[in-house]
Amino acid sequence: MFAATYSATRSAPMLANAYRQVGTETGISGATPHKLVQMLFDGFSEAVAQARGALRGRQIEAKGRAISRALAIIDEGLHAGLNMSAGGQLAADLDDLYTYVALRLTHANMRNDESALDECVALMDPIRSAWAQIAPQAANAPTYGAVNA
Repeated sequence: MFAATYSATRSAPMLANAYRQVGTETGISGATPHKLVQMLFDGFSEAVAQARGALRGRQIEAKGRAISRALAIIDEGLHAGLNMSAGGQLAADLDDLYTYVALRLTHANMRNDESALDECVALMDPIRSAWAQIAPQAANAPTYGAVNA
């Protein structure tokens, strides 16, 4: 009964997406705050790579979805997660960077400008790498606000 409803070629991509979704949800549920930010950086890089591939393949709809995903990661994840009151100059600089990257992503989408995508990656990769390098320190950092017994 189900074989007649779903073809093998259609169900394979659906299963792959389901596994990816389960893997992401599993990764999120057990992740530290530091790991969650790392996942955002990784997701941004993946989304821009997908946008670049779609742009080269003249897949306009896929390009738009990938850039929209990258924008959401910047705006709703990284940008929204900044602590402007406690972060000082670093938070202000990241705020400026994320605003600029969002503008360049929008430009890349509107103008089909691959060089703008490259610029975004070039700007974000050093932050992504620095964040990955502080992982051992983040794992050993004290938890503030925790009650000591």
